[in-house]
Amino acid sequence: MKKIFSAFLLLSFALFFSQETKPMFWQDIQNFKKLDQEQVPPKDAILLEGSSSFTKWTDVASYFPDKTIINRGFGGSRLTDLNDFANDLLDPYQPKQIIIYCGENDFADNHQLKANEVVKRYKTFYKKIREKFPNIQVDYISMKYSPSRKELWSQMKEANKKIAAFMKKEPNAAFIDITKVMEDANGNVRKDLFVEDMLHMTPEGYKLWTKVMNPYMK
Repeated sequence: MKKIFSAFLLLSFALFFSQETKPMFWQDIQNFKKLDQEQVPPKDAILLEGSSSFTKWTDVASYFPDKTIINRGFGGSRLTDLNDFANDLLDPYQPKQIIIYCGENDFADNHQLKANEVVKRYKTFYKKIREKFPNIQVDYISMKYSPSRKELWSQMKEANKKIAAFMKKEPNAAFIDITKVMEDANGNVRKDLFVEDMLHMTPEGYKLWTKVMNPYMK
């Protein structure tokens, strides 16, 4: 019985260690690959990269009917994840423009994170984009004020400011500030633009984003 139990343990350990541990969001990337296999991604499209504010914008094409959009947002992603999967997120495509919304989850993942670290992560991803696409338009949408993450807003606001300054100096680049359009007449964020979790947006919120984004869209 002892020998059988020992053999079982050895087999269990062998099976455990033989299985490769998949990184977080690995399945999301596989889903993107499957989509690209089923339908060849169009050239000269506008490529959206980032987190759940893009993921949940499932009908984004209807907001920009005269544009060709490829949405590759994956919910919960951080700038570290965009960097980790940069090749998978960039190599299959030949866009004329890339628009990024990411950074909120970096702060949510670590409340002690400094703005400079998030800016550094963004610059790393931006550099990866430029290595592949030196001349296309690249835009960054400012991190929004999410009522459920109000305690992190000071860090996000500082990161927004520094990323804006960086993008201003870059050619074919822009910082798209959506914070003001989401405020009421008193300068407070409109909570009616959010669904129950006070993090993700309603269609009205996306309509306001569209209004701000339109002038930047190629």
